[in-house]
Amino acid sequence: MIIKSLDPRVDRNEMDADATFGGLESMDQWQTYEVFHQTKRGQHHVHVGNVHAPNHDMALMFGKEQFARRGATVNLWVVKSADVFATDYADSDIFESTAEKLHRDAGSYKVMDRINAYKERVKQEL
Repeated sequence: MIIKSLDPRVDRNEMDADATFGGLESMDQWQTYEVFHQTKRGQHHVHVGNVHAPNHDMALMFGKEQFARRGATVNLWVVKSADVFATDYADSDIFESTAEKLHRDAGSYKVMDRINAYKERVKQEL
């Protein structure tokens, strides 16, 4: 039996009145999901927080209610926190390649004085 409600959020999710959400035992906790949102189509998704939910469908609904009510949002992602992997800070040496990367910084070029003058001019115009 599908639940009919005055709340459109419940109707859109077509919740089954007989469904169980994860079969939690007493003292069990729902899973934690990380929530990412996209403010405009084509932009990157940005981490906005996390929610606790019994499954990914409910995590999407909780994420929408928590993080997409006030600001512009066109898309949401939810990912189980347990499925997010990160490097250890002790392994920071894997990001080191060459010590000298001066070619990436405009400070090493001879036109730095022109760049600074341009920045000052723009600052004064504002």
